[in-house]
Amino acid sequence: MGPKGESPPEIAEQIALFDLADSDATTGCNDERNDERNDSAETVVAATTATEDASADAVADTSATETDIASNTADAAHSPPMWERLPAGEEADGHAIVVSAEGSCRPSGHPLTGPVDSIAKLAKLIGWAGLQPMGAPAQVWIVGMDACEQLGWMIDPGSEDDATPEQLRTDACTQLEHLIGTSLEPMLADGWELRGTPGHRIHLSHTVGKSTAMVDVILEPYAWTMWNSGDTLGILGTESDDELRDTELPSADADAARELGRRLAWSVKNLGVLPGHTGARTGAAVLDKIRRERKRTGKGLIVNTAGPVPPLDNERPGDLEPAVLWTRLPEPGELDDTTQLVTIDQRAAYLASAGMLTFGTGTSRHIFADEAETAARETKRPFGLWLVTLPAAASLNLPARLPLPHPHMRDDQPVSTWVTTVSLEGLTSPVVDGGAGLDVDDLAISEAWIYAEQGRALESWAATLRTARQIAATTDDRPMKEFTAACYKGYIGRMLNPDMWTSTKMQHHHQPLWRASIMAHSRWRGRRAAMRIARETGRWPLRTVTDSWVYAISDDDQIADDSTALGKLTIEKQTPLSGSIIEDLYSANEGVQVRDILARAYREGH
Repeated sequence: MGPKGESPPEIAEQIALFDLADSDATTGCNDERNDERNDSAETVVAATTATEDASADAVADTSATETDIASNTADAAHSPPMWERLPAGEEADGHAIVVSAEGSCRPSGHPLTGPVDSIAKLAKLIGWAGLQPMGAPAQVWIVGMDACEQLGWMIDPGSEDDATPEQLRTDACTQLEHLIGTSLEPMLADGWELRGTPGHRIHLSHTVGKSTAMVDVILEPYAWTMWNSGDTLGILGTESDDELRDTELPSADADAARELGRRLAWSVKNLGVLPGHTGARTGAAVLDKIRRERKRTGKGLIVNTAGPVPPLDNERPGDLEPAVLWTRLPEPGELDDTTQLVTIDQRAAYLASAGMLTFGTGTSRHIFADEAETAARETKRPFGLWLVTLPAAASLNLPARLPLPHPHMRDDQPVSTWVTTVSLEGLTSPVVDGGAGLDVDDLAISEAWIYAEQGRALESWAATLRTARQIAATTDDRPMKEFTAACYKGYIGRMLNPDMWTSTKMQHHHQPLWRASIMAHSRWRGRRAAMRIARETGRWPLRTVTDSWVYAISDDDQIADDSTALGKLTIEKQTPLSGSIIEDLYSANEGVQVRDILARAYREGH
């Protein structure tokens, strides 16, 4: 590795490196090919619009032959996805290298060498490149099984017919660990250190004097061996049976190398970091970059410690603020004039809430009785947890066609439970605004854990991700839009689990009270929106799952928001509502039947 801050040699100085590539030697990273793509991609949005307009004109033009139209349609069907025609920038050059069977190149597509077909050549490439970290260790990506085979990293995990996915992963990880550990012995003997267990991601470090350089070698074909399947491929995209949802790299290695380089550059440019091996880790890296800047400038809330749940005497099992899962039976006549089934969702709900909320950090203080009640009455309540008694819902004047204001509330009896400050504010908000209309006295607050140090710890983080998400949406860059979503959803979800943040440098990411507050805030905003929809249209939801709501509406009902701001309601999916489905809904006598009928309606509608 080169000294910190020193740029790698220019092309003219690469002659000493093995198999230096000229512009025609590496088809996976060819400059002419890349320039050609970039030239067209710079105006891709306008060009696509023009193409769509031209196609519309061609269809309208009576002089166009059926053969011409069929040909145009076939060409469009076989064209690469929109995002594969977007330009690959240079932002990740100097921080990452992409290696395919044909050779190595920078993420921008600039070719470096010919085939990296031995561990010695890989070590020489890494040592020469002088890659610098960018929110994560420097990265060398090995793309395609052929490139792995050249390095001797070929395994046979078995067949899906003979083993479960878990068994296949276990066998693959075991084989990779042994194979890679053995093959890297020459590098280890030359001063490199292997950190952790090698697998699809190989952590290497090299120390010279007081300086330690780190690099991650990532084997793209083996990314599937990661265990947390919901976030497995990270920036590599996700596989789907639905072509419109499939955001994996192209199947051809040359195209995959180019597209991966584009995604790496996008991440560095728009998130300010190289991608972590999961969305959650990337989200953490974005926040840590902001944290380092705050330490440098002395401005902004700096979180240095974990925020575990305080010791609660009567802690309920499960989440402090669980997601809502609720379904109701339709009332007689309620569906008679409906024509559509619509599911609405808050746009990037958790990201919106994360940027709005004030969070506590540092040491919490345990208070009781009058002091706790006094703190709860403050205009600006402190961040924390409150032990409240939720009245029986039947004793309150609540909407019958909405879920209860808090998931722990019961119809027929009071419930003692801990709630976040966000839920305390919701419970004391007017019913018309989605609240429970309670007074502090109604909640009989007996204890609280509060934090004196607090601030909008995630405001800048949310702003970075919000901007990145908007850029991806504007350019129809679905892989990066979904990756950005994985960053904030994955990070917020993993705030709960201390096992994700065992390193001393990472423990400040364990913030279960932050996560609970975000969940509660999304829930209360959803209730407020449902009350508004009821006032404006007379429609009430039939089902809610977390922050999405299912409605039966008429063609004239407008229940989504016009605004594109985060947190606003957007249509997630919709389908015609047939007479037979309506009859089945009226005939249902329990919520699970309604749930199944709604699911069937969506299946039959597509």
